[in-house]
Amino acid sequence: MKNRLSLGFFPTPLHKLERLSGIYKPYEIYIKRDDQTGLASGGNKTRKLEYLLAEAIDFGYNAIVTTGAQQSNHCRQTAAACAVAGLECHLVLRGDEPGAPNGNLLLSRLLGAHIYFAGNTPPDEVMTEVSKKIRLDGRDPYIIPVGGSNKTGMRGYVDAIGELKLQQKAFGVNFDYVFFATSSGGTQAGMLLGKWKYGLNTKLMPVCVEKDDKTGPSLEEKVLSMCYEGCIREGLEKLYNPQDVGLIKEYGEAGYGVMTEGEKMAINELAKTEGILLDPVYTARAFFAMTDMMRQNLLEPKSKILFWHTGGLPAIFHYAEQLGKPRIDRFF
Repeated sequence: MKNRLSLGFFPTPLHKLERLSGIYKPYEIYIKRDDQTGLASGGNKTRKLEYLLAEAIDFGYNAIVTTGAQQSNHCRQTAAACAVAGLECHLVLRGDEPGAPNGNLLLSRLLGAHIYFAGNTPPDEVMTEVSKKIRLDGRDPYIIPVGGSNKTGMRGYVDAIGELKLQQKAFGVNFDYVFFATSSGGTQAGMLLGKWKYGLNTKLMPVCVEKDDKTGPSLEEKVLSMCYEGCIREGLEKLYNPQDVGLIKEYGEAGYGVMTEGEKMAINELAKTEGILLDPVYTARAFFAMTDMMRQNLLEPKSKILFWHTGGLPAIFHYAEQLGKPRIDRFF
């Protein structure tokens, strides 16, 4: 049994944002670089896919089926992981096929994925049909939920908290707050369970990047369900309640994938102060929430704050027009 398939480069770097800390005194700001996991430009899904693909291989599956938005970081990293593992990759994407692919969609194609556009049909229904066709062709599909968020995928972020605990010790620093983006819930659930398992004394600050889904389970319910399943697997006795989830929701009101002035501000600020790039959908929204709360003095003074960069760089090219034309300095 493989248990975990090696796909990324860990531990990911952790370092202080010196210039940004100077701007937001009296806070000390650090960053954890999961944008540097190494799998087709990196990102947080690499940690989840190490467990998900290992499980698929262990049980004899030879094709992977998953779903997401057209600029899905999860789908791009799944395509790359399948290339490494020698598995067929089938991606069911929301909406209609665009005229010219860019960003994550372009990379998913280059990485060899079979891509299907769901149009107005619920993606889960299309995944079911795609899986049937794969079986008729003599292969066995392993279905990964959106974001790789389930009791298997979340294990990657249980491990990540253990990794952070060791890095804190090496740095001689204890973080008061850890900010990160949350959407499908697997990263958050893993961090929440890892915090309990490894005794990490910090406050998790999950920034929700989209509005509540009124048609199904809430994000709180999804996170709590994964934590419950994770506790059973880990043999831990811990009862979670909705207050433990602690979602920061007010920054997601514009909706998923809608770039606001806040995201633009965040992308420009981190790029021009620290040379680090955010993505418009996830990390820019979470980063803006963090800096906005610091500007409003909503965090304890002199706190040590960690921003967990979960990746997503390729999507920035899809939003090029909204980010504006670059300034060109001419000398003639």
